[in-house]
Amino acid sequence: MANSNLDTDNESQCGTEPAPPPSNWEESQDSMKKKLIAEDEFVSTEALRYVGGVDISFSKEDPSVACGTLVVLELHSLRVVYEDFSVVTLHVPYVPGFLAFREAPVLLELLEKMKNNANPFYPQLHHVDGLTLSRVKELLKAREHLAEDFITLTGDSGRIWGVAMRSTGGSLKPIFVSIGHRMSLDTAVAIVKMTCKYRVPEPIRQADIRSREYLRKHRV
Repeated sequence: MANSNLDTDNESQCGTEPAPPPSNWEESQDSMKKKLIAEDEFVSTEALRYVGGVDISFSKEDPSVACGTLVVLELHSLRVVYEDFSVVTLHVPYVPGFLAFREAPVLLELLEKMKNNANPFYPQLHHVDGLTLSRVKELLKAREHLAEDFITLTGDSGRIWGVAMRSTGGSLKPIFVSIGHRMSLDTAVAIVKMTCKYRVPEPIRQADIRSREYLRKHRV
């Protein structure tokens, strides 16, 4: 399974005051960075059929209550073929730069449930909002007012960290794409383009819409 990482500038945390990260988080994050594979290690894009999107929305009444949502879309039609939800109370603090330690467990449980049930729609890759490489976000500060439709974000060393792109012709704000695990930047960009009916890629957009609607319907 591969990931493509995006920053669409959606709100993905509940607005609480950030706390300092525990030291073991930093160690874990550094360890995971060393395992990152920045090249394609999956079937070709022509063989891709199912793409997942995940999102978490928070209750307006209780900001510690969250609804984790997993949706799966058929890539070529962008039709939602699967959805699942999990409402949980989050006790882990919000820490900038360490969002996955707070939100990933509930999303991973949804994926594990799908895998254990041998669901035929289990996605071959995922779109994840808000997990763009931190270096990409630093480079964006100087490019806040983007004039071009597509720019490469290059560091002082010449390394390409990601891209800023207008995903559709009517987009005023860009989205920012970086590599995913076992996925190159070129492939990540190509798949993001394939999934954009609107500014935000459809797997992420559908997960966001449906998580908010689930909270509203169930009055959480």
